[in-house]
Amino acid sequence: MEPHIAQKGPYLLELEPGTYWWCACGRSKTQPFCDGSHKGSGLEPVKMELTEKSKVALCGCKHSAKKPFCDGTHRKF
Repeated sequence: MEPHIAQKGPYLLELEPGTYWWCACGRSKTQPFCDGSHKGSGLEPVKMELTEKSKVALCGCKHSAKKPFCDGTHRKF
């Protein structure tokens, strides 16, 4: 199944240290993080662990080759 494009651009966030689950299906109501909406889609969230406070650009189009991070693929849509 193809992921739904949640937004055509990255989610620019500053996150605290911890474990995060990035939504890979694009259907989560808590973008860019997983809320379990992927169940039955064949897509699974991507685990991301941060050891320090970090500024990140998380993929919003769900098609990045560097999941969960944005690689500019959204420019193709």
